[in-house]
Amino acid sequence: MKREVIKTADGSMTIHIPEMNENYHSGHGALQEAKHVFIQNGLLEFKNREDVVVFEMGFGSGLNAFLTLESCESRNQKVQYTGIEAFPVDYNMAKKMNYEAYVDSKISNLFLKMHELNWNEAHQLTELFSFQKLHQKIENHIPKTESNDIIYFDAFGPRAQEAMWDISILNKMHSLLKPGGLFVTYCAKGQLKRDLKSLGFRVESMQGPPGKREMTRGWKCC
Repeated sequence: MKREVIKTADGSMTIHIPEMNENYHSGHGALQEAKHVFIQNGLLEFKNREDVVVFEMGFGSGLNAFLTLESCESRNQKVQYTGIEAFPVDYNMAKKMNYEAYVDSKISNLFLKMHELNWNEAHQLTELFSFQKLHQKIENHIPKTESNDIIYFDAFGPRAQEAMWDISILNKMHSLLKPGGLFVTYCAKGQLKRDLKSLGFRVESMQGPPGKREMTRGWKCC
């Protein structure tokens, strides 16, 4: 499957798949979308916690993980981060993303370090940030139940990857979350919201990032 690096409206880069006509992040701005959806409306809901456990569905380019590292380093918060990805981005393509330019120089080298690290192994990237990448399809992943505070659900959209939004996958996400945990995604489809409600989530429609009217959050009821 062909992948190419393109520039988005805010100047940051993303990966485009011509065959699917799909981007890894919004063409309206990769960086601003990731910050708005996953950091501002996800991670920062737990900003007063000493530590937080994050699971990302779709590690992709590594942008969400890198922004999480940046946010937690700046606030002295410990993070245990797991990203799962069936089709990893190769190192040479990761180098073209230039996400290092948007963070403090003290951690800028860690973006490519994430891509250098071995898959399916736990790594202590900094004193605060522990990290692992799982090279695996989510269908084959056996979750440790009630082990995560936040799920970043960043699979390709339902138009391109309908199976990733099936209720069986969403139910697996529900089982991964601790009571009171948060599922957050850029998607705002009505079917997604109905499925989340049926699984016991308290669903919120939030203002979307630039170029998108809404996004979705779901809180796992205690």
